[in-house]
Amino acid sequence: MDVVDRAVSILRSAGPFLAFTGAGISTESGIPDFRGPDGVWTKVDPAEFTIDRYLTRRDTRVRSWRVRRDSGALEARPNRGHQALARLWEADRLVGVVTQNIDGLHQAAGVPADAVVELHGNAHRSVCVDCGHDRPTAEVLALLDDVDDPRCSECGGIVKVDVVFFGEMLPPGALERSFSLASDAGAVLAVGSTLSVFPAAGVPLEAVRAGRPLVIVNQGPTELDDLATVRVDGPAGAVLSTLADALR
Repeated sequence: MDVVDRAVSILRSAGPFLAFTGAGISTESGIPDFRGPDGVWTKVDPAEFTIDRYLTRRDTRVRSWRVRRDSGALEARPNRGHQALARLWEADRLVGVVTQNIDGLHQAAGVPADAVVELHGNAHRSVCVDCGHDRPTAEVLALLDDVDDPRCSECGGIVKVDVVFFGEMLPPGALERSFSLASDAGAVLAVGSTLSVFPAAGVPLEAVRAGRPLVIVNQGPTELDDLATVRVDGPAGAVLSTLADALR
């Protein structure tokens, strides 16, 4: 029995399971990962993404908005990995999806918004740090032809994309809900994550500590490989499509 067959067997016998996803599931949609050989952190200094620097330095905000506009990430579409998880949801194989991603592609693929926990926020919304007024990020990006540091239309405060910067707390209740889903799951399928960023990686780790199987699908090693029941080294889209076909 090869590793994919073993993964199918484990997930089939576990009952409804939790999908935990990272940047590697979205690379086929044209969104780069962070820690890979060509990842974001090989081109951009992570220090640029601290909340303190964003709030106190106008040049950082200007550069951040330009990078976001030029990346085209908001136009990305779901790939076969996202679609496979949506099919598993429709087949009642998932208790939900917990994602480190900010691209909204699980919802775009068909997983209901209330079944997705976005640990690091969603780049499709932007929020005023002063009054909390939010609006679509696309509307803010459209302002960049006239202004380079967009301000809140309600109070004039600083606007940021509604994602977690370094130094910020996770969205209220997100971690608690993630652990709740993990406790309800018969297993965890971790996809496209190095499982090295905490507290997010604590979600699959908690399931392991509770005796649940952990199936990892990732290209390259992860921090939890030694705890995995089975590990599949391969592209998320191809592997998840095979798993979804077998489990449905």
